[in-house]
Amino acid sequence: MNGKVYILISAAIFAFMAVLHLIRLVNHWSVNVGAITVPFWGSWLALVIAVALSIWAFRLVAELSGSHQ
Repeated sequence: MNGKVYILISAAIFAFMAVLHLIRLVNHWSVNVGAITVPFWGSWLALVIAVALSIWAFRLVAELSGSHQ
């Protein structure tokens, strides 16, 4: 597996995680880790980070695709 495929898979995983966090926020699902309830601001933060990492990775894949032509 080359680096471009790895980055593309990473971008897709980050995008999937962003969608999951967005669904949690829209549906007001609570998440518990043991006895601790994860606050919604944690999902907002994770959503922003996951979207940023996904966009970054997709742009990197586009750069790598353009440089090999």
